[in-house]
Amino acid sequence: TEKIAFKVVQMKFLVNERPKDAKLWPYFQDGLRRIDYVLTYHVQKPQSTHKQSSKSCLCCGFRREQKNLPAHEDPELAAQEQRLDYHEDDQRLRREEFEENLREMGLEMEKEEGTKLPGVGFLKIHAPWDVLCREAEFMKLKMPTIKVYCLINQGSSIAEKVNVFIQKVTAPLQPNVGENQTENEKPLSYPFSREKQHLMYVILVLSLQILYEQWASYSIFYKYQPIGLVRKYFGEKVGLYFAWLGVYTQMLIPAAIVGVIVFLYGCATVDDNIPSMEVCDERNNITMCPMCDRACSYWKLVTACGTARASHLFDNAATVFFAIFMALWATMFMEHWKRRQMRLNYIWDLTSFEDAESHPRAEYEFHVMKKSLKKEQSPKVVSVAKLFDYKSIFLFCSFVCSMQIFVTLAIVFGVVLYRVSIMTALHMSSTPTFRTNIRATVKTTAAIINLIIIIIMDEVYGAIARWLTIMEVPKTDKSFEERLIFKTFILKFANAFTPIVYLAFFRGRIIGRPGKYLYVMGSYRMEECAHAGCLMELCIQLCITMLGKQLIQNNLFEIGVPKLKKMLRQRKIDKKHQEELNKTLHRHEKDHFLGPFVGLNPEYMEMIIQFGMVTLFVASFPLAPLFALLNNVIEIRLDAKKFVTELRRPIAVRAKDIGVWYTLLRGISKVAVIVNAFVISFTSDFIPRLVYQHMYSADGTLHGFVNHTLSYFNVSHFQPGTEPMQPMHLGYKVEVCRYKDYRDPPWSATPYEFSREFWAILAARLAFVIVFQNVVMLMSDFVDWLIPDIPKDISIQIHKERNLIVELFMKEERGKKYRNTIGDPSPQPLRSRPSSQA
Repeated sequence: TEKIAFKVVQMKFLVNERPKDAKLWPYFQDGLRRIDYVLTYHVQKPQSTHKQSSKSCLCCGFRREQKNLPAHEDPELAAQEQRLDYHEDDQRLRREEFEENLREMGLEMEKEEGTKLPGVGFLKIHAPWDVLCREAEFMKLKMPTIKVYCLINQGSSIAEKVNVFIQKVTAPLQPNVGENQTENEKPLSYPFSREKQHLMYVILVLSLQILYEQWASYSIFYKYQPIGLVRKYFGEKVGLYFAWLGVYTQMLIPAAIVGVIVFLYGCATVDDNIPSMEVCDERNNITMCPMCDRACSYWKLVTACGTARASHLFDNAATVFFAIFMALWATMFMEHWKRRQMRLNYIWDLTSFEDAESHPRAEYEFHVMKKSLKKEQSPKVVSVAKLFDYKSIFLFCSFVCSMQIFVTLAIVFGVVLYRVSIMTALHMSSTPTFRTNIRATVKTTAAIINLIIIIIMDEVYGAIARWLTIMEVPKTDKSFEERLIFKTFILKFANAFTPIVYLAFFRGRIIGRPGKYLYVMGSYRMEECAHAGCLMELCIQLCITMLGKQLIQNNLFEIGVPKLKKMLRQRKIDKKHQEELNKTLHRHEKDHFLGPFVGLNPEYMEMIIQFGMVTLFVASFPLAPLFALLNNVIEIRLDAKKFVTELRRPIAVRAKDIGVWYTLLRGISKVAVIVNAFVISFTSDFIPRLVYQHMYSADGTLHGFVNHTLSYFNVSHFQPGTEPMQPMHLGYKVEVCRYKDYRDPPWSATPYEFSREFWAILAARLAFVIVFQNVVMLMSDFVDWLIPDIPKDISIQIHKERNLIVELFMKEERGKKYRNTIGDPSPQPLRSRPSSQA
């Protein structure tokens, strides 16, 4: 339909009774036939064609003035007007052909052009009952029958009591949607058949007002979602998204509670932490080596007291436990969703649903048509060109994706240069204000810059991924969507996590040592971590990125941008007549001003990136689940309000799962185990503390751990031009300074070489990664095996339902024979069972 300039405007609600004034309700002019679907298209005004053309071509008008030609004698303007007329005629002919095809399918149509909205035409479509029955039978659409049966018990008596208790506790949290069907009853469902339609009933469609009050309201954020009503109105695909989002948010509650407990544990034990106490003890009088060349001078370790205490909040003994817990949590979440998805498939009668082969996309058919025309002209060339086109497009897309990832790496490198240069500049500043809290200033500003770049590049990468996917010309919509998701995920995932990966695993690892530092671009010394490690900076980056993306990119953009677009669309109408016009506009004319539905991919992508933030580096930021929970509570109602009030009603699409998104979630949960193992082992000081306590400590405690982690450097070994410009900054001459590393002292036989402690700790770190990864994955696989994908009661009910449907039809056959004997063979018409949501 894009080829013929049609846009879909599905109406936001349907009524259940014939209206008194059919002109203001979704009915044809006769007031009898309901409007089931609306297509909108652009209508060119014949009177203003030349006027609009002259206004749209300023350069042509300027050339016409230079030639002193009147408007009707300008050949360039005449050619342009001819092209516009040809384009308009072509669009009109395509629309007429499309409308004729709809009529052949049995649909009834009514046109409405330029009555109240100038330049806009509406094609109202009504699907007669026999057409609906034909298509429902062709789709094997399951319909509820008149037979209602009681569901089986959940299990043992204890399980029943627990289930009843949970239902009573959560009763106030259920939405007030007036469901008259109890949870212990379910009608039998069977694929629709015109021969057996007298055994089925139709549930009337619901009003949008209930969804607005019981779903799209912020005041009921604490209640469950009416997923059943969402599915009835928007379709299974949208219903599954909100069901998944609800399960994910619900599962974040225990993760957030445990994360807060871990954080509070760090707060409670910070005063008893021996390493931070040693850093803050002024009696140690430890002089540290400069943090940069020339501009930086020697500094006291006691000045890092605040950073050391803050690092303990996130780097303590509970961190390992929380990482293991989150790995198991991710597995529990995946299993819980599979069971919930299977239960929804049963309730929504999708257990036997299979995705039918999708129709080819219009772009693909057009591409094939061009190929076939070329093949008729030169078949030998086309056979070679076809293979060449496929390989060239694949290589081109791979090259572009690789280049975008390289751009992301270059941006991270640019931020690194910013941190190095700004730190040097602040150290050289003569203003005392700038020289205080240099490290905190550099950390925060760099994290904010990273956030801004991530938000901007997210939009750029999304547009590039769509452009590349369009170039590939996939055959079906499903193939198009999967390729688009894959490219978008790769680019946006790299964009969001590359700065975090650098802070976690690369910063401070390849800097060298005093007197022999590594430099980039000739003069920039590689930045190093603080004494307490890079975990605190990683935590700051995660915190700012999560809060920034959720507050700015997700919520603010989702609220502000749609409202701005709606205002721009409404500005096309004269403000004086806008209020009067709104009173007389039809439902479909009002919906014309709503934003188009662009799919669920942006919503899923937003949550997938958040899931990565919650699981991948949760060992360094235990409050991530809490931030995600608070965001998602708002996100559910925000998305609901957007679907109900801001967007045109999407086309209902049947689906029994969330598709490729589940594969991505499972992959992230597996990678999270490995990433957290490396974060605990290499980014935090957990392993060095453990090795020191059991191998080098004299009393089995952490007393002396700080001194054990610091190596010695003779200041006379500075390379020329790298020594501090103010060597007397501390008020005395420094002969030996300390730096964090495990190296031999300058007076040993192998000065500045890695010490035996370094190799012992490295071996312990690698051993921890291997043990942690295998143990946690084994536990996760055990949980996966322990929990069945299909609930036991659902599998029993599916089997029972099959037997009952056979029994129902056998009973109907016996009744049919009886009616034939008494001379009344006609079955009863299809029954209509009103719904309380209608």
